[in-house]
Amino acid sequence: MNLFKLWTKRFVMVSLFILALGTTFQSVSGVEAQTFKTWLMEKGDADQTTLDYKEHKTSPLSLSLKFLKRFTGYETKVSASASVKPATLEESVDWDQYTKHKVVATGYTAGVESTGKDPGHPLYGITYSGVKVKRDLYSTIAADISVYPIGTILFIPHYGYGVVADTGSAIKGNKLDLYYETVDDVYNEWGKQTLDVYVIQMGSGELSEQQLTALNENKSMQVFRQQILSPEKE
Repeated sequence: MNLFKLWTKRFVMVSLFILALGTTFQSVSGVEAQTFKTWLMEKGDADQTTLDYKEHKTSPLSLSLKFLKRFTGYETKVSASASVKPATLEESVDWDQYTKHKVVATGYTAGVESTGKDPGHPLYGITYSGVKVKRDLYSTIAADISVYPIGTILFIPHYGYGVVADTGSAIKGNKLDLYYETVDDVYNEWGKQTLDVYVIQMGSGELSEQQLTALNENKSMQVFRQQILSPEKE
C-alpha cells in the first residue's frame, strides 16, 4: 500500500512538473499548453500527438515570418519611395515634338567681363529687349535675332528654358549666350558647349517683364523651377 501511494505521488508530481514546464514553454515560444495535455491524455496515439505538436509549433513561426515579410516589404517600399528623386525637366517632356537646332552655346554675365558695364552703369543688367537679366526656370539669353527673334523660347538641355532677350556682337548665326549670375557659374556650370536645343515658340520681337515673370511663376512648373534655383550638389 505504501509503495502504491509513493508511486502515485511521484506520478502526480511528474504530471504537474510537465504541465508547469508546458506553461513556461508556451510563454516563451507561443506553443499552447493544450499540446502537452493532449500528449498526456492521448499517449497511445503518438502520431496524432506529434502532428498536433508540429502544428502548434510551426503556426506561430509562420505567422511571425509572414509579419516580418510584410513589415520588411513595407519598409522597403517606404525607403524606396523616400529615395526616389523627382523627375527632371529633361525627363518630363517629349522634346522630339519640337524642332531641333544645333548651336554653340557660351555663358555671359551682366558684368564688365561680358558687357563692359559695371554695377554703377545706368543700363547695368538691362538687356536689348529692355527686361532685366535673369537666371530662372526661364532665363534670359542672347541670340542672333535674325534667327531667333526677341521673345523666342528655347529649351537648352542642362540649362533650362531660355528666352531670347539680348544680343551680342559675337552672337551670330547658330550661336547663343546663356545668362549666369557670376563668372564662376559660367565656368563651373557651363563653359562652352555644342549641343541640340529645342524651339518651343518663336518670338514676336518683343518681351516684357510681365511676360517673363508670368512664365517663371507658372504654378505647374514650380517643382522644375526649384531644381534650377536650388540644384542639388552631388
